[in-house]
Amino acid sequence: MKTRELLLKLKLAKSIGIKSEYRFYRWLKSTYDVIPDELNMTAEEIAETLMLSKNKSKTFINFYNSDKLNSELDHHINHVKWLTIIDDLYPENLKEAYLPPIVLFYFGDLSLLENKALAIVGSRNNTEYSVEVIRRLMPDVINNGITIVSGLAKGVDRLAHLAAIANHGKTIAVIGTGLDQYYPRENEALQRTIAKNHLLLSEYPVGCRPARYHFPERNRIIAGLVRSILVTEAKYRSGSLITANLALQNNRNVLAVPGRIDSELSVGCNDLIQAGAKPVITAKDILEEYKY
Repeated sequence: MKTRELLLKLKLAKSIGIKSEYRFYRWLKSTYDVIPDELNMTAEEIAETLMLSKNKSKTFINFYNSDKLNSELDHHINHVKWLTIIDDLYPENLKEAYLPPIVLFYFGDLSLLENKALAIVGSRNNTEYSVEVIRRLMPDVINNGITIVSGLAKGVDRLAHLAAIANHGKTIAVIGTGLDQYYPRENEALQRTIAKNHLLLSEYPVGCRPARYHFPERNRIIAGLVRSILVTEAKYRSGSLITANLALQNNRNVLAVPGRIDSELSVGCNDLIQAGAKPVITAKDILEEYKY
């Protein structure tokens, strides 16, 4: 079997998680000086390599050898666009980030992964403050050739993607479902636009519906793809702060928009600034991070 197809099959084998998938890639890297184009391994050999428990090993082997999985593999090989961590087009900055996905599924323009990129995240229940912040900051940022990355959630994510499009820039959406799912449903038209004219990414196979744990997993990809991440509004202990912390782990620049001390949605940003994040007042504050 082609090694990249084996990685795809491993990704489709839902009986293991992202840590086990990445462990297999690390094993490949440590075992071979040059990862071979072809790799034939039984399910038993893979389970042993992953050091699965007896029960997990049995579940994995049964599913890995099933007609259902082989049918899904055939469908994805022939009808879905996908990229593996051993492919030349896989972004180097993501490969070096925390727990990079072994497979990415996509629609759109993969060349956007080569652009300078800024992640914008914030509350799903933003106030007009985020609207005004993005309206003021984005034109200069986008005119300087920076691609906007976000998670296509409602709220600030949606505002960020729309601002990129409105200012004739480019945007990358990293979603927490399969490419054929729309969550939230209100973003369906926007998702279709991004898939056609920009770049839509997911590590989840076609047909995969939203799950609570997908979104923290999705956030590590957003943090890994960019040089800097901007938080506009965030509650204390919000998902946006998780993304910011992942960015710090990946040695990315964390930027935050200061807000009123009596605003619940500015607590997270003000805390980030107190902890050392760069306060952003103008587009120049962002563009300074892209001079080198």
